[in-house]
Amino acid sequence: MKSSSLFSKAVLDWFDVHGRHDLPWQHNKTPYRVWVSEIMLQQTQVATVIPYYHRFMESFPDVQSLASASSDEVLHHWTGLGYYARARNLHKCAQTVVADYAGEFPRDAQLLEGLSGIGRSTAGAIASISMGLDSAILDGNVKRVLSRFHAIEGWPGNKKVSDKMWLIAEEYTPKKRTGEYTQAMMDLGATLCTRSKPQCEVCPLGPACVAYDRGQMKAFPNSKPKKEKPVKSTRMLIIEHDGEVLLRQQPSSGIWGGLWIFPQQDLQDEALQHPLLDNSNVAGVHEGESFRHTFSHYHLDIHPTRISLKSKVPQVGEAQMLWYNLEHPASVGLAAPVKKLLDALSTSHSL
Repeated sequence: MKSSSLFSKAVLDWFDVHGRHDLPWQHNKTPYRVWVSEIMLQQTQVATVIPYYHRFMESFPDVQSLASASSDEVLHHWTGLGYYARARNLHKCAQTVVADYAGEFPRDAQLLEGLSGIGRSTAGAIASISMGLDSAILDGNVKRVLSRFHAIEGWPGNKKVSDKMWLIAEEYTPKKRTGEYTQAMMDLGATLCTRSKPQCEVCPLGPACVAYDRGQMKAFPNSKPKKEKPVKSTRMLIIEHDGEVLLRQQPSSGIWGGLWIFPQQDLQDEALQHPLLDNSNVAGVHEGESFRHTFSHYHLDIHPTRISLKSKVPQVGEAQMLWYNLEHPASVGLAAPVKKLLDALSTSHSL
């Protein structure tokens, strides 16, 4: 297998027989539906995405409905998917498409790439799958396939390595059946050329794969140079009264941007600090079991402290605060560790 045409033919022939053809976003392949799926699939597996995708499409069937929704509604539908910047960018992108493009996604990969949250590979996927345009992709699955096929040394996140892979990806992308080839490459990486258990014996590229020939499949792609993540800590104050707990909304930018979380304080502070924590109104304090939440750049050790109030103060005093009812929860976006703690309170009434 020496030419790009032989490469793409092998991939498409395999896809026709073994590829995935019944995923929710493969039906009625509009730019909107494909775009939402591509954003959800970033850093997230297909099996996890499918139920979220169905719920999202039911509530926001088109770009206009998404653009007119509140940020809380969008983040609520994203709760549990993680990487919430994706949801904020999705919402912003929808508003831009409605305001600047009359509700129609531009039929140009470079223009798509200029929209919030859409990178070069995602733009290529939208353009090829939903518009039939000749546009390459280079997501994590494709990087893994190409790095093994050519035994490409270096971490794909390095610009020099990435640029080399883009050249190969563009060379291999066929002018015809581009959308199917795009889906085929993603399927190949997700189902056969997997990270830990590649099924090289049944891979259509196996006979010409350099890494397979050398028996070095797991050596590619090269790992990111290791860097020890710092560890931070926080105390989350779970202030409750009669089945309701106090939440506050984070600013729109930064960690957990726009999501609702418990009030926090420095773990080193000995006294519990919050405007509602008048000693005469505190019925009890219980220290929950601490746990770790990991971000891309650091670990966060969370120490939950459950504080029961004798009576609920009618006015919280800040617009970005709310009393969250455990039995009748509000439709707001929740940070993952907050959802975990709320689920524990709802099911077992303890932490």
